[in-house]
Parts: sequence; C-alpha cells; structure tokens
Amino acid sequence: MAKKESNANTDEQIGFHKGALTTLAKEREEMLRILQIVEQLMQMHIKSLKGLGVDLAEAAKNVKVSEKKEWKKKRIEDIIK
Repeated sequence: MAKKESNANTDEQIGFHKGALTTLAKEREEMLRILQIVEQLMQMHIKSLKGLGVDLAEAAKNVKVSEKKEWKKKRIEDIIK
C-alpha cells in the first residue's frame, strides 16, 4: 500500500513540474515577443536621435559607474530568501 501512495506522490510531483515548465515556456515566449517590440521601439528612437544630431556613444560614455552597477541583475536565490 505504501508503494502505491509513493507512486501517486511521485506522479503528482512529476505532473506539477511538467505543468510548471509548460507555463514557464509560454511565459518565456511572451517575454521574448515583448522584448522584440521594445527593441524595435528603441531602435526607432535611436534612429530619430541620430537624425537630430545626438551622439549616443558619447552619452553612453558619460554614464556614471555607480549607475552601471545598479543595472546588474539580482540572482533568483537572493530574491526568494
């Protein structure tokens, strides 16, 4: 009897993880679609700024090092603690 309960528990865990992966894969696809839209919009603005004579390379050089450090990603382990 304990073996049947163990198999049922294992099957439930497998189903849970498969479902989570399916959901996350769909979320990733949507995130990539959104990212592509954002990238297209950014490229349009960059093109417009260049047309107006703005030197974006020079502006990027002037970004403070402290601001660059803020851009680093947090690890998931640090977020869920």
